[in-house]
Amino acid sequence: MDCGVIKNRIVIEYRWRYGSYIDFFAAFRPMTIATQNPATGETLKTFPALDNTQIDTVLQQVHTASVGWAATPIAGRAACLLRAAQQLRAQRERYAALITLEMGKPIREARAEVEKCATGCEFYAQHAERFLADDVITTDAGKSYVAYQPLGTLLAIMPWNFPFWQAFRAAAPALAAGNSVLLKHASNVPQCALAIEEVFQTSFPENVFRTLLIGPQQAEKLISDARIHAVTLTGSESAGRRIAAAAGTQLKKSVLELGGSDAFVVLADADLDAAVRLAAASRFLNGGQSCIAAKRFVLVESIAEDFLARFQQKIAQLKQGDPTQEDTDLGPMARADLRDALHRQVTESISKGAVPLMGCEPVAGPGHYYKVSLLDRVRPGMPACDDELFGPVAAVMRAQDEADALRIANDSRYGLGGTVCTSDPKKGEAFARAMHCGQAFVNAMVKSDPRLPFGGIKASGYGRELGLAGIREFVNTKTVWVK
Repeated sequence: MDCGVIKNRIVIEYRWRYGSYIDFFAAFRPMTIATQNPATGETLKTFPALDNTQIDTVLQQVHTASVGWAATPIAGRAACLLRAAQQLRAQRERYAALITLEMGKPIREARAEVEKCATGCEFYAQHAERFLADDVITTDAGKSYVAYQPLGTLLAIMPWNFPFWQAFRAAAPALAAGNSVLLKHASNVPQCALAIEEVFQTSFPENVFRTLLIGPQQAEKLISDARIHAVTLTGSESAGRRIAAAAGTQLKKSVLELGGSDAFVVLADADLDAAVRLAAASRFLNGGQSCIAAKRFVLVESIAEDFLARFQQKIAQLKQGDPTQEDTDLGPMARADLRDALHRQVTESISKGAVPLMGCEPVAGPGHYYKVSLLDRVRPGMPACDDELFGPVAAVMRAQDEADALRIANDSRYGLGGTVCTSDPKKGEAFARAMHCGQAFVNAMVKSDPRLPFGGIKASGYGRELGLAGIREFVNTKTVWVK
């Protein structure tokens, strides 16, 4: 038979099964993972993605190492975490420079991120033994208790926006619990991914933690491997649905930390100057590229104009530019496609009636910069209200009174975090308890803290990281009964 006929039949069969002529050729094309400087748009380095044989080799190495690691006393695991913290601080400037280079985070914020990773490692080194101690329960048995034992190997699928902290936030409690970890990092931060592996390889037994430079399809396929026992994802809502479905099919535990459209509520009795300072930090930290950044600013009508005037003046002073400079407040967005998607959301919101007060367009020139932007009169039905704006855009919504502000804050398919500003702490606490989210802050910006559980509800995901809850997500909670 003619070779061309054979090829055509294969393509037709592939299209019938998978629906894409292009995908047929992509399946045979070697994948590369590139690191690009978002401040200039320059591609700096490329890495070949691991093939199936290489993936299997790494997975088997981690699987083998996990047996000895699970048997390591908690004090030994804690010592490794302390060494990781020391390594992070010893190489802080190099690791911070990589974060700035690959995703555009201002260098001051990058240093703080590395320090937070060290703090997280120290927290679990200090508390793991208490968190994992047997809980003795009085029953009619001679002895009964609950033990917390490692599951095995955790697949951690992590995003680019906090390229070190997100990985350490998942890995530190999992490793402290006696699990091994495989990291599939975002494809635009491969050098950060390899540097994270370096930290753990120099601080822990060999192959207890490894990085896989692979694509998303390869990661999803890994979930079905018997040597993977659980999966955690921080990422988009759409990615979360795919990973949850894949893990559910395999009956494997999963934790998802997904998108957010956090409400930042300003009540009539708030200290407006303090609220404005907090609002600027809450929205524009990391260039607004944060799941827990304030995104919907819900203002009680009586103070809306006053707050807006002060807020606009404040954010106009933010310095945007080269992220390697110490005085830069905002760097570029991480990728060109992300900037394009943000601009489509902004323009669609304006076409539906949102009022642009400043910015609302890309910065001309090299790099993936987007102007500091402010939208007023945002309402349901607009992307600025209904979806997540992942960039330096603040969306303002008006509320008639406090009850209406709570209604607006909760009227979202997301439920990650929320802030309320008020001069009355008791009122603020009651308001915070009524917010539909995983963490609510009074007169403070939403943030993750190793001492407290972190996660969301609704379309923002499920499960918890950090704190006591975080270390117990990936353990076998086992009842032991002795007659």
